[in-house]
Amino acid sequence: MKKLLTVVVLLAMAPCVKAQQERVITTAVPFLTIAADARASGMGDMGVATSVDAYSQQWNPAKYAFATQKTGVGISYTPYLESIVNDVSLLNANFYNKLNERSAFAFSIRYFGLGEIELRQTIDENPTLVKPNEFAIDGTYALKLSQTFSMAVGGRFISSNLRFQDGTQDSRAANAFAVDISGFFRSREIAYESFDGRWRGGFNISNIGGSLQYDEGGQENFLPTNLKFGGGFDFIFDQDNVLSLNTEFNKLLVPTPRDFNGDGVITAEDNDEYQNISFFSGIFESFGDAPDGFSEELKEITWALGAEYRFRETFMLRSGYFNESQEKGSRKFFTLGAGFKFKTAQIDLSYLFSTSQVKNPLENTLRFSLTFNFGEEFYND
Repeated sequence: MKKLLTVVVLLAMAPCVKAQQERVITTAVPFLTIAADARASGMGDMGVATSVDAYSQQWNPAKYAFATQKTGVGISYTPYLESIVNDVSLLNANFYNKLNERSAFAFSIRYFGLGEIELRQTIDENPTLVKPNEFAIDGTYALKLSQTFSMAVGGRFISSNLRFQDGTQDSRAANAFAVDISGFFRSREIAYESFDGRWRGGFNISNIGGSLQYDEGGQENFLPTNLKFGGGFDFIFDQDNVLSLNTEFNKLLVPTPRDFNGDGVITAEDNDEYQNISFFSGIFESFGDAPDGFSEELKEITWALGAEYRFRETFMLRSGYFNESQEKGSRKFFTLGAGFKFKTAQIDLSYLFSTSQVKNPLENTLRFSLTFNFGEEFYND
């Protein structure tokens, strides 16, 4: 029997953290920040400046302009809180198509299901079964502005159906729209003394949009507007052996909860004023609103390191590390991953080891992705 307590814990997790760590930034629809594919999650949850793949929609859709095959399809599955329940998961499907040498378009859908929940007033009452869920549908267009740089613009429809019908108020899903703007740089191949090399860099400002509100007159929740930026380098030892090293930084462009009236405590009055900040103003305020100044702003930036070794583009090994300040969520973990490619199909796996005292919902979880690439080949110098 599914436990209502499990969902209560899931839905209350962010507010509880906020109460304990008063300036931890929480947002609506946090499932949008979960690494949805096994390749990125095998390298410490990064992908803004890695080489292009079918899952670039979440990380940096500008990379699609550099795809080497006309069409790609990717499907991934991520169990969530697997040590507690077995029916909470994130499903992700992606599709991209190159229009020509310079441009591409892509679509994706992410679905976060919280399983089946039994609701009842008394232990003897026949339960009502509900299936809370959230999903996002994305579309994007990428264009090369030069031989080494591309940009993309994307749109996203978000729906969060977490409310339960109780007979006194409706339980319609909360919906929102958001926009992404991204860029990607990939240098030409450079000849060094004992190897060739290629530089990569990228940025993505994602989920730019208004707040999410579950009921009329209720609390508004900021979308997880986020800035990713990073870089990487490919060591091309020969045509069979390539080692890629990558780094990535992330900052939520969401205001920091703070004591507006100066009484030393974040109260309901402070929360009301926090809710009055528009999402547009919040983006700019997020760079300088931390009460402890620049040192606290730095703590709001997460960073990750990742590596990928590719042998003949048929076998891949990956590893990574992700770090977040202890005062801002304390996510710290190592990841391992592998990939296997046969003709047009590729399967990727990843595994996460938490190094923080705060248990990670994806700890000791095996994630899967399946990718198909086919059609005309494009040459990118």
